[in-house]
Amino acid sequence: MRTWFDSELGQYVLAREQAWFDAVSADLFGFNAMQVGHCGVECLRANRMPHRFCGGRLEGELLCLPEHLPVASQSLDLLALPHQLEFSAQPHQVLREAERVLRPEGRLLIAGFNPFSLWGLRRRFNRQEGEWPWSGRFIHLARIKDWLALLGFELAGGRMACYAPPLERGAWIDRFAFLEAAGDRWWALGGGVYLIHAVKRVHGMRLIAPKWDGQWLPRPKWANSTRNSLNKHG
Repeated sequence: MRTWFDSELGQYVLAREQAWFDAVSADLFGFNAMQVGHCGVECLRANRMPHRFCGGRLEGELLCLPEHLPVASQSLDLLALPHQLEFSAQPHQVLREAERVLRPEGRLLIAGFNPFSLWGLRRRFNRQEGEWPWSGRFIHLARIKDWLALLGFELAGGRMACYAPPLERGAWIDRFAFLEAAGDRWWALGGGVYLIHAVKRVHGMRLIAPKWDGQWLPRPKWANSTRNSLNKHG
């Protein structure tokens, strides 16, 4: 992953992802923020929470698996997952862990490769074992949204990025720079990368009153005698 992001194509993706993470995370407040994997993208650098750290399989302050985070439940205010779902054997478990460790109203930021794009098309013809990112399983955006909804997340924002074809040479990428502006307008779902901002919602409990079948319980005899005694003595 690190080697690929050092390439010209990787730098193209990195610049657009970094700009989005900076813009979104700058206005998110709390105490604890964590980034899982791909520490080359500093997802939390613009954020102002006092405790920010990165963890992953081989890098960061905390060595861990995204499917099993060694973090207390409901302890994070912000969690960033850059390209973790498409390279996990259990992407739904990664999201379950995100739901577990986030506090109510906690924020989740996700970056992933879009299979229904020129990037997904290249993956079909260039899927070589061990070659990142084409070896990953690109997950459709609609499926990610369904998983988030099932876990109680609500979408707060997001966008597509990287509309240019996934060409290795930077000069060719620059020739397709006009697609970045035209993509959002003419091909809104065709970006090579999707970026998601979700909020963990926890709805309040609803008290259920007992069912009386429309009848009142009979008044006990002692209640009538007590009432008569009070009336007699004023």
